[in-house]
Amino acid sequence: MTQESLRELLARVHERLRDARSIDPQSRDMLVTLMGDIERALGGAAPRREESHAPRLEELAVQFEAEHPTLARALRQLMDALAKAGI
Repeated sequence: MTQESLRELLARVHERLRDARSIDPQSRDMLVTLMGDIERALGGAAPRREESHAPRLEELAVQFEAEHPTLARALRQLMDALAKAGI
């Protein structure tokens, strides 16, 4: 998957996050922080943490599954794409 495709997936997640109004502030902040970490990694910057993004993405996807299935699906697509890109 190309960097451009990954950025498109990130944009889709941001759009879904914007549309999901009932997300609690703490979860929203976690997701925004994670998206920023991923964007920095795509830009070639060193990640703020050594850990993989996958566990945090999966945790958030599970958390959002019931009330925000579209957002959860977008997170899983992003997780899969990042894994395929080795990020």
